[in-house]
Amino acid sequence: MVNSEYGIARIFSGIFLLFLCLNLGAQTEDGGETAAKPLWRQAMGGVIIGIPTVQAQSIVVVLDGGNIKAYSAQGKPLWTFSARGRLSPYVSRSLEGTSYISRTGGIFIAVNRSGRELWRANPGGPLVSPALCGWDGRIFIPTDRRISCFTASGQRLWQLTLDSSLSLPLKPDQKGGLIAVLGNGTFLSVDPFGFSTAYGLRDDPAAILSLPPVKNKGSYRFLVLYKNTRAEIIDPDAESGRPYTLPRLPGPPLAATSRMNRAAVLLEDGTALLISGDDGSFLWTGESHMSRQRNGGDLVSVLYDERGIYFLSRSGASGFTEDGRRLWLIRLDGAAAIPAFDDEGLLYSGGSDWILNAYKLEDRVRRGRQSFYGPMSEGRYGTGDPPPSPWASYHYRFEEGELKARFAEIDNAVKKGSLGSSELAYTAYLMEVISAGMGQPGASKFHPPVQPAYRARALELLGNIGSRETLPFLADIFSRESDPVVRARTAQAVGAIGIDPEGFALRAFTQSIYKAREDDQVLMALCSAIGALCRFSGPPLSDTGVRLLNTLSAGDRPGPVQAQARRELKTLR
Repeated sequence: MVNSEYGIARIFSGIFLLFLCLNLGAQTEDGGETAAKPLWRQAMGGVIIGIPTVQAQSIVVVLDGGNIKAYSAQGKPLWTFSARGRLSPYVSRSLEGTSYISRTGGIFIAVNRSGRELWRANPGGPLVSPALCGWDGRIFIPTDRRISCFTASGQRLWQLTLDSSLSLPLKPDQKGGLIAVLGNGTFLSVDPFGFSTAYGLRDDPAAILSLPPVKNKGSYRFLVLYKNTRAEIIDPDAESGRPYTLPRLPGPPLAATSRMNRAAVLLEDGTALLISGDDGSFLWTGESHMSRQRNGGDLVSVLYDERGIYFLSRSGASGFTEDGRRLWLIRLDGAAAIPAFDDEGLLYSGGSDWILNAYKLEDRVRRGRQSFYGPMSEGRYGTGDPPPSPWASYHYRFEEGELKARFAEIDNAVKKGSLGSSELAYTAYLMEVISAGMGQPGASKFHPPVQPAYRARALELLGNIGSRETLPFLADIFSRESDPVVRARTAQAVGAIGIDPEGFALRAFTQSIYKAREDDQVLMALCSAIGALCRFSGPPLSDTGVRLLNTLSAGDRPGPVQAQARRELKTLR
């Protein structure tokens, strides 16, 4: 009797294990289904209400209780931030690890890498899709009928009012700008400085993607995928002015993204598809985790980088190589939101059971130039080395009256948040003033050097404009300049920008701090600038900054410098 019961138990145990394997899948080496066994699990204390965001070995999630939480790639809780109100289901992260969220009442909040609030603003309403981070640290904020652009330190650069509500999430293009799809049958191509071009649409679009120019000459093109399976390319340089019709898709598109001259698409029936941007031909098709199943309105995101193409939804995820070989497939049960896939091959999914799960799906990691925090931005806007300003050839541009008038014009645009398309011209002019008399680009041998007070004012304005791309210029000025007023204001400009992911400024500051003799005014400014960088960026940059502040607070430093360094250290605790 005992043996019989034992045999029956073994049979039922075998059936259960077989059912579990069929339900969760078993790992294979040919892109088959991967067992849904988490590498680690962590209680969150709430339900995820949006796509998590991953960056530099950590993940941030938005919870239904009005909190956002951060965890390390090993599952260790890092910090919790309470917004003290309901949150929109969107979170974005910058290169420096700053998290951007929005309360449902419209308050936009920046939270640094350590969970500390940096600033808040009201862009005119709550987020309608995730904010996008630009190449130089600027943030593009989409609300219902408005797109706002802010610096990393919270200074508004420009605002674009829309003729109609956004009908699709704001999407980055391949030249550092934006694609905004409106409900009135148009879409806008918006450059980083707020200039927009409108294009008409023939039908209801599912996705609009950016493609490079033909033979890398001319304008970037747009691939439009319509919900009725039609597809076309809009080329601003086309002589006819008409879109170029492509072959119809095999089915209605659900989600898509582009990289270089190719577009990865997921169809409603779960088919994965790679499209050529040359002629719209289908390079390959494959079966994703959503194939042959009822999607039930499942939301999808698509990730396309140098490793491959990844399709992510609440029901699971699939990974493909760029040539169409499926890497892996995983099915998820009870996920509350679309999962996130990080640069080290970890998939993060939060369930309605308040548990965050991490799955190790591949060992390949993203390559590329690194900063303190992770891969550097994809490109540059040219604010660090702009073309000559419109006033570069004006003989009297450095006269006192001209300087005051131009500074007042720039200051007014900064305060109103309306720099917009004038940003490059103003930046170039300020850099020319700062460089005057130093042998820098823009200096003139026919003019005496600009007085330090005016150069200091130009530095203040450049810091308020806040582009990360100007940091190498500022670090060079700080290292080469001899006037203490200009050097002190250069440090303050860096502090106003608030970010230094490549460490340009910190390296220059470190050399100055350990000089045998340094001006007290400069050392005081360094204390403030280093404190600002630490508060904005958090570790690992703040680890270096704290060591420098401890050095400046030592007993062999002047009393006012010690006191300022200690005040800055106190704000970091």
